[in-house]
Amino acid sequence: MQHDTQGGSGGGEVKPVVFRGNRARPKGRSVDPEALREVRELLGDAPRDRDLLIEHLHRIQDRFGCLQAAHLVALAAEMRLAVTEVYEVATFYHHFDVVREGDAPPPPLTVRVCDSVSCALAGAGELASGLERELGSGVRVLHAPCIGRCEQAPAAVVHQHPVGHATVESVREAVAAGRTRCEPPAAIDYDAYRASGGYRTFVQCMTGERDIESVIAAMESSGLRGLGGAGFPAGRKWRIVRNEPAPRVMAINIDEGEPGTFKDRWYLERDPHRFLEGMLIAAAACQVGGIWIYLRDEYHGIRELLERELARLKADPPWGLPPIHLRRGAGAYICGEESAMIESIEGKRGMPRLRPPYVAQVGLFGRPTLEHNMETLYWVRDIVERGPEWFSGHGRHGRHGLRSFSVSGRVCKPGVHLAPAGITVRELIDEYCGGMLPGHAFHGYLPGGASGGILPASLGDVPLDFDTLQPHGCFIGSAAIVVFSDRDRAADVARNLLGFFRDESCGQCTPCRVGTAKAHALLGERRWDGALLEELSQAMADASICGLGQAAPNPIRCVLRYFPEEVR
Repeated sequence: MQHDTQGGSGGGEVKPVVFRGNRARPKGRSVDPEALREVRELLGDAPRDRDLLIEHLHRIQDRFGCLQAAHLVALAAEMRLAVTEVYEVATFYHHFDVVREGDAPPPPLTVRVCDSVSCALAGAGELASGLERELGSGVRVLHAPCIGRCEQAPAAVVHQHPVGHATVESVREAVAAGRTRCEPPAAIDYDAYRASGGYRTFVQCMTGERDIESVIAAMESSGLRGLGGAGFPAGRKWRIVRNEPAPRVMAINIDEGEPGTFKDRWYLERDPHRFLEGMLIAAAACQVGGIWIYLRDEYHGIRELLERELARLKADPPWGLPPIHLRRGAGAYICGEESAMIESIEGKRGMPRLRPPYVAQVGLFGRPTLEHNMETLYWVRDIVERGPEWFSGHGRHGRHGLRSFSVSGRVCKPGVHLAPAGITVRELIDEYCGGMLPGHAFHGYLPGGASGGILPASLGDVPLDFDTLQPHGCFIGSAAIVVFSDRDRAADVARNLLGFFRDESCGQCTPCRVGTAKAHALLGERRWDGALLEELSQAMADASICGLGQAAPNPIRCVLRYFPEEVR
């Protein structure tokens, strides 16, 4: 913002700004009138609030195909922000194409080929090379991190249109046919959900027919823990936030960028209102005054679905609703970390905050914040209606509850498999996934996505649940299981994962920013320097600000521990 006066807020003399020399205006870029007109026309009567910066950047890129310098300067002027603030946000996120002055804009069409671990196992490298050869100059082919379609590996995206089990021919056909949009999935809609008793439990919570204290107690007794990866007890979180001073808010994490994870997408494509009702029950229990839903940018069809169904919910609400806002990510895995997500919702770079204070105390917009993963809220209605014993009554090998396993890799039936907590990966493969692919023998697996570590087949009988994998140097996280076979090498899997962490580090802290890059380079050596890698891993785990840098060494340590023959 440009000011025409100087001085403190405590009074005293106010002096005018004096521009020295021949300069008649403050230093900086001048606003192009035509670009300003286009930005104003595009934004219309939408608020110019600071937290909407990322939303407005999306509007500009969706309209013009990229972010030209003139539009960024105009947007800064329209939102009364410094140009540097707009540039630092626009250049932080992978999905924003910032075109600097003098540079040519990108080709009119972009094809992204996922190269994360599941797609890499399925031949994503060969797919990308083939597309680079076959597609014309008007198409840009990019390697992309996980797009949340691991069960359809290899996967690609033609602009916003996902292509599962992609081949050069199927992608080329989509390009030629102009299929660039992702249609919303055919999910249970608002009318059908209401007709089957949906939102009745939410209304009972609001009218007092269901006592809020009993609802929170049911959540505590069920043993439901956060299903985004951290595993914090959901009922205890509700009680903590409820005891914080008002106004309180709620932030919901549907960023789901962990390679191997796609369960949130799977549930939303089928029954979005079960999640929305759980969200409203949680909001009622904690008496929050506003809800922000953060959805990853790759889920274009789900975004259209949620926009439509939220509009129907608001138009005919079963009871009074708090304000509900749907926010769009922009391609940054780090925003799966709760405080980085909150920074992004506020329109900033997604950089994790130092703790304490915790988000339950000082979170979104500085308010006490109930932060949850989508799937955690998906189970709330069933637990409240059926009782906590319904959920805790499931389980194997002494564990309790249900787990939604996102399974991909060398199995016959990849997908989301709802199974008892504590099931082993061998049981999961045999009972739910149809066994290994023909000609493949079970060699190892990721029990918790990219950051959860790597285990050998000899540890295929360890119960899969919170707290069971830590003795083996791993954790379950979001229950993303990637299975690899005797045709694969764990060392190659680890190298792929470290490349992902290197590219997705936000750069805020040196141990993560430098450590992931150095580790990835060291993993490229024919023989791994185990002592040096362990020293580097310890420094990253001890000194990184957030879980990305702290967990990035897990694949390295697991390969050194369980697959030493591959790196000597």
